[in-house]
Amino acid sequence: MPYALFADDRQIGPGLPTEAEVWKQALDASLISDLPVPDKAGGAVLLTRYHVKEIREECCAPDPAWRLPDEIS
Repeated sequence: MPYALFADDRQIGPGLPTEAEVWKQALDASLISDLPVPDKAGGAVLLTRYHVKEIREECCAPDPAWRLPDEIS
């Protein structure tokens, strides 16, 4: 499953394969100024407003047998 960057509850970045790639892209795009660091318990200390969350990207490929009608009434 891909991960994406969220500001509050709004997705602001594309889905990427790993959480690390999401944080790196946010850093490269200057959305954040520093990467989150783990706390003593091992959890990430999240930056204000921003969080990474697993997303479900829905992909729908068209049926190759489907065709548009010749006329539209």
